[in-house]
Amino acid sequence: MRKILIALSLLFLSGNMSAQLSRMEIKSDISLAASNYKAYYGPTKQLTKAPAGYTPFYISHYGRHGSRFLIDPKDYDMPYHTLHRADSLGKLTPVGKEVLRKVTLLRNEAQGRLGELTLLGAEQHRDIARRMMERFPEVFKGRTNIDAKSTIVIRCILSMENEMQQLISMNPQLQIRHDASMHDMYYMNDEHSPYIKGARNDKAIEAYKEFMKNHVKFSHLMTVIFNDSDYVRYVIDPAELGERLCSLACNIQSTELRKQFSMYDIFTFDELYNYWQVNNAYWYSFYGPNKLNEGKGMYVQSNLLHNIIQTADSCIQLGHPGATMRFAHESDVMPLTCLLNVNGYGTPRSGLEQLDDEDWINYKIYPMGCNLQFIFYRGKAGAPILFKLLLNEDEAVLPDLTAVSGPYYKWSDFREFFLKKLQEAPRP
Repeated sequence: MRKILIALSLLFLSGNMSAQLSRMEIKSDISLAASNYKAYYGPTKQLTKAPAGYTPFYISHYGRHGSRFLIDPKDYDMPYHTLHRADSLGKLTPVGKEVLRKVTLLRNEAQGRLGELTLLGAEQHRDIARRMMERFPEVFKGRTNIDAKSTIVIRCILSMENEMQQLISMNPQLQIRHDASMHDMYYMNDEHSPYIKGARNDKAIEAYKEFMKNHVKFSHLMTVIFNDSDYVRYVIDPAELGERLCSLACNIQSTELRKQFSMYDIFTFDELYNYWQVNNAYWYSFYGPNKLNEGKGMYVQSNLLHNIIQTADSCIQLGHPGATMRFAHESDVMPLTCLLNVNGYGTPRSGLEQLDDEDWINYKIYPMGCNLQFIFYRGKAGAPILFKLLLNEDEAVLPDLTAVSGPYYKWSDFREFFLKKLQEAPRP
């Protein structure tokens, strides 16, 4: 009996430590609470040396645009007008007046630039391209070809152009072809995939709504901003105002105003942590391996995965194929990462309340500028083509495949497994 009690105590302690560690990671860097608004942080690990006799010869890339302004005008207008009206009625605390000042600055900075790439976003992509060429110079040497495509959204186009400018500055001999056309949107950003609707079934929506009820809490924030509880009760929508102020606070890191001020201090840690949890649950529910909808959200990128495989099959037949580079959105990178089960992100978790404890953490997948890079390696004549996958420039694990060495896998194994997975995909 004593041994059983000790075992149960250790199990309970282990569970608590897991929960504490997930909170501590955000507490140590509160900018992580931003989820998909987290500014790109770049690689954090050293690369593993290729197996003997192998050298890189081709890169297939798919990435998100860099840091941007918020897209929804309500993210700026709603808190601005709400606080401005309250101020005119004398309902703001001194802190509330300071929040209004900062919201006004953010709104003015984003005027006419909704959803557009920021200066930091451009810098992120130049750095990604620079590191790509520095890490894999063999791929970019001489008069090799770079085939770059973007969605038709301007922030993606400018992200592509910043990377192309960086590459050509490092090797003027590069033959670059770049394009952004509706012609390619069926795989670059498939907004007509039947899996979009399939992922949003009643069970998944209801579970997410229930999760929101338990985690959207901004009661403390209202006392910080407003001096009249009755005004808050009868006039203010705390949930909407709190979430939009969180979005503004989290996206400051992507703008030039990050050099002047922060807004994290108006929230409690739990308010920000809950904000992150709600976002994390949303992306898992509708773009991840959610058991309630058979993980259908992952399959919105089926056309993209087909394109990656077909293009790679064609390019590896060439002596010096260069690179295929694609620029899109987090709503594309996230499901593709899950569809490939990169680092286990395509493996279902126990439920929405367990996501952070079971290491399904969205900011590890899709900060601004996030990217997947397939690095292809060729050995001696007759040797199989190998590749490794980088997620945000760090080597990733593909649990469904058996590695040849470290993070290196056979391309033939990859294409066989994932073509079969696509063929056996659940019905939309």
